[in-house]
Amino acid sequence: MNKSQLIKAVAEKSELSQKQVSETWKLFEQTIVDTLNEGEKVQLSGFGTFEVRARAQRKGRNPKTGEVVSVPACKYLAFVSAKSIKENLN
Repeated sequence: MNKSQLIKAVAEKSELSQKQVSETWKLFEQTIVDTLNEGEKVQLSGFGTFEVRARAQRKGRNPKTGEVVSVPACKYLAFVSAKSIKENLN
């Protein structure tokens, strides 16, 4: 399912227009990004937790040449699903 299919499905179930659901999605998405940029976690009970984590600088290898290269430190988004979601998948 992609974003437009998700918006369409929510619109059908909620009896809202796709435009209203799309606007709500944009606000939801922007709020999560703003919160993560402030260094806070976003915890959605029953769904999961989004948080920004840091990777330290490390050494890697170029798979083509085998040459050792330095991989710079970076931040990445991590998502941990709620226990109830994990249980429903298995």
